[in-house]
Amino acid sequence: MPLDSQIAAVLAQFSSLPQPDFSQLDAVSYRKVVDHMMPLLAGAEMSEVRALQVAGGDGPLEARLYRPKAEAGLPLLVFFHGGGFAFGTLDTHDNLCRSLAKQCDAVVVSVAYRLAPESKFPAAPLDCYQATLDLVERAAELGVDASHLALVGDSVGANLAIAVARQATAGTPRIAALGLLYPVTDGFCASPSYQELAEGFFLSREQMHWCWRQYLSHPEQAADPLASPLLAGDLERLPATVLLTAEFDPLRDEGEAFAERLRQAGVRVQSKCCAGMIHGFASMAPFVERAAVELAEFAVDLRQALN
Repeated sequence: MPLDSQIAAVLAQFSSLPQPDFSQLDAVSYRKVVDHMMPLLAGAEMSEVRALQVAGGDGPLEARLYRPKAEAGLPLLVFFHGGGFAFGTLDTHDNLCRSLAKQCDAVVVSVAYRLAPESKFPAAPLDCYQATLDLVERAAELGVDASHLALVGDSVGANLAIAVARQATAGTPRIAALGLLYPVTDGFCASPSYQELAEGFFLSREQMHWCWRQYLSHPEQAADPLASPLLAGDLERLPATVLLTAEFDPLRDEGEAFAERLRQAGVRVQSKCCAGMIHGFASMAPFVERAAVELAEFAVDLRQALN
């Protein structure tokens, strides 16, 4: 299919912006641009939105709780934001978290894990795992039902959700479902879609190469399954998974390959390649009609997987 017409309009706007030189770019400067690239839009009304501190791998982390209605015992959805391991904030994904809380009828807690290059791999997956353990232990305090727990993330956030689930395969905590939006699964960036969609579709091949350079201390770490879950050999214990990829996304093939690996391991998977979409489309739901439809269907499937 061709690009969705509203997505094409978004890309036209981005094409007018100066393009960074990824051979010279430093993360601090890039954050100042990227973290303010998407407009901050009014999101779904919540019964409660509040700041939290949660445990991390090396000290407390900031987090934000979204409660869609004043009711105890809702499922818990722990969210890890995208941003190439090097950028992204609680604010950049506020709208998406509100949408997921409302449409999944769950309490969402978004976790601000440590970013690269200041905190290299494996700081982020360790942070996300410790934060999840902490939230489950505090379920009564937070008024959630942690026996219905989902881990959700977009892009590298999906990578981190998988990493937490793999660290929890001994049963602590028990995870009911994974929700993966256009996941990063392979640090070698060598799939055919990386060649086919190298530039011009919001996320570029060079940008992803830059992100991996920020995250890993050495290129050889890309072979570590905690960084590249597509290479993991122990996927059979992962929970039911809902996974979306985008037709015009360099990450498309590695996301689809990961879904197929899960099926081969006997994991229950619902996956879909969203026609006409680009990387990051879920955050564009407020102004891209097709993205809103895809996100709503994702939320329905995730809610069913939770139950």
